[in-house]
Amino acid sequence: MNSNRDYVEVIYNETDRPLTSYPSKLANHLIDRYVLSEGSRLLEVGCGRGEVLKGFIDAGLVGHGVDISSATSQYYPEIELKVTDLEHNQIPYEDGLFDVVYSKSLIEHFYHPERVVGEMFRVLRPGGVLLALTPDWDVNYRMFYCDYTHRTPFTAESLRDLLLVHQFTDVSVERFRQLPVVWKYPKLFLPLTELTRWTSPRALKQHSKWIRFSKEIMLLASATKPLISD
Repeated sequence: MNSNRDYVEVIYNETDRPLTSYPSKLANHLIDRYVLSEGSRLLEVGCGRGEVLKGFIDAGLVGHGVDISSATSQYYPEIELKVTDLEHNQIPYEDGLFDVVYSKSLIEHFYHPERVVGEMFRVLRPGGVLLALTPDWDVNYRMFYCDYTHRTPFTAESLRDLLLVHQFTDVSVERFRQLPVVWKYPKLFLPLTELTRWTSPRALKQHSKWIRFSKEIMLLASATKPLISD
């Protein structure tokens, strides 16, 4: 009998990680950046508390979630959530169902992330878009294993190659700061985040979102499922 507590409930409790407007801002940024159409069917793999997924839905996408935790249903019971362990099971949706498959801070949690990426490819329609965020190992190697559930680190090169091997096309991988002001004014604020990253003590990141997200750089990958797969 498994007596372990729910990972999301423990790590993402509202005392340590209160609900904010950031997930909605991220969803809207990605919609604008990748020109995601209203009414598009989106699956978030590893949706956690469901905050980003709710942001996509509020912006007009038809959102569905899958996660090992049932936390999304506790926060947003109106969202369709399927609970399963993707380390051992398929994504519980049919082939080619979604226009967009999105994940954030997910693939690094698997011993075999290639299986999950293969499942993402399967449930995307031909021409559909994959968007995936994961910590950048080149920058985060000192912090990566602060999360005991992290299994597989990624660099820009390994993430690109993983997607190419799984038949994705138009693959792009870039560094991504989780700071909305940087999205809006990159020329002004990117240099400041770099300065912060190199000069601020690591301990201070617990008390400042600016310092934390200047140091914890993500990789943002986008890719397309070809219209005709091999």
